Amino acid sequence: MRKLKIYIPSIKFPSISLTGGYCSLNCAHCGKHYLEGMLKVTRSSLVEYCKSLEREGYVGCLLSGGLDNRLKVPLDKFAEEIKVIKRETKLKLNAHVGFIDEKDLGWIKYVDAVSLDFVGADEVIKRVYKIDKTVKDYLKILDILTENGVRVAPHITIGLDFGKIWWEYKAIDMLVEYPIDVLVLDVLIPTKGSEMENVEKPMVEKSLEVVRYARERFDGELSIGCMRPLGKWRLEFDRGAILAGVDRITNPPRKVIEWAKTVREVEIIYECCVM
Repeated sequence: MRKLKIYIPSIKFPSISLTGGYCSLNCAHCGKHYLEGMLKVTRSSLVEYCKSLEREGYVGCLLSGGLDNRLKVPLDKFAEEIKVIKRETKLKLNAHVGFIDEKDLGWIKYVDAVSLDFVGADEVIKRVYKIDKTVKDYLKILDILTENGVRVAPHITIGLDFGKIWWEYKAIDMLVEYPIDVLVLDVLIPTKGSEMENVEKPMVEKSLEVVRYARERFDGELSIGCMRPLGKWRLEFDRGAILAGVDRITNPPRKVIEWAKTVREVEIIYECCVM
């Protein structure tokens, strides 16, 4: 079994929202909650802020935020700042982008990786995101990025359909046809204040079945992302995912890290798991 890479991004790889707490959507699983935990940086201060990160020993950051009325994270409005950051620092940049198009390639080529939330069923897109988009629209984003040499890491959230697990297998089957080197699996967290607040957490074993299927189908590196339930759920799931052969896992409990060292070779990395 290959070496297990354990990612702990919070120490040297912060998440930045470039829209503050704003998002034009109110998705059923999020309700804008996750923007609250990100650092808020304005356009005028972004370059200097990133330079200060480098001086303090950080290795990179996630550029993220809410979607605007174009259904994009408006990073195109920060294009010049992103170019300066890449020219004047050694920081690695991971970007959440939303529904980009060909015009965005001018600035996207400056980031090191694009993290793309991927949904493999039209009805789930409508139920959760409440937008007039289809799976074809997601595939078009992948086409644009991969055909132009942009490194993209698709993210699948297991249980995104109000805790039910079914479409994830179809999504994996679609994604393995693309030239991607890392596939990220998250798991639904029933989030307070969201429409899914009272949804049951996806069952650990059912979630692990998706992990095992992805491991069987995907030749690249399989990563467990930072979004998944905490507590006993995470302890059980993380152990099962490591035994299933995932290559990367983000923020596992300390008990899991110590246990993992007894079953696999382990490397700890203070970056985002798509780096």
